Amino acid sequence: MKVVLRHYTPIEICSLSIRTCWQSFDKSDNGGEKDMALIDRVGNKNKHSSTLEHLYYNFYIQDISRACLQELARHRIASLSVKSTRYTLKELKEEETFLPLSDINKKRAERFLVFTKNTLVDEASIQALEKLRCILVDGVSNDIAKYALPESYKTELAWSINARSLQNFLELRSSKSALWEIRELSNAVFEALPQEHKFIFVEKMQDCKQ
Repeated sequence: MKVVLRHYTPIEICSLSIRTCWQSFDKSDNGGEKDMALIDRVGNKNKHSSTLEHLYYNFYIQDISRACLQELARHRIASLSVKSTRYTLKELKEEETFLPLSDINKKRAERFLVFTKNTLVDEASIQALEKLRCILVDGVSNDIAKYALPESYKTELAWSINARSLQNFLELRSSKSALWEIRELSNAVFEALPQEHKFIFVEKMQDCKQ
């Protein structure tokens, strides 16, 4: 899994949006300590969290499973542009067989699959991957063949989300009760954030609460 922050809104956009309500622009220090304290007080402590929606983050996320993607898509106030199976499944068609099950073939399959460390599940994923490869080689179109995709098949996406929605995502998905993979994703997203923005989210991270 790899998470890269491609772009983000400067912190002072949020503080200036808050100051718009009171017309207190003269008290701004252009994203300095005063402005960050204001964001923390109004956006976090006073729960006027709609002001956090002015902050946007654009991530590029690679090598998560389609199972993880399904859970990520449940966070509706976000934008996702996902790697298309219609146009990219040829990458699998060009491979050689992944069977018999062996360390070498497992290593090759790891390019396409997220492994769980459960032998039975991971071996079933490799067998499903080989079935899918054979279907593609047989000439079945990508749009039909994708119905045979294992949930462990890797994908990647551009993901854009505002700070208020990201708080919700991090609070829910950093929990020990969350799927292990999306919990790993939540931690990677938090680590990718600009250092000066992390104070907005740190109390939402379950590991930081404990």
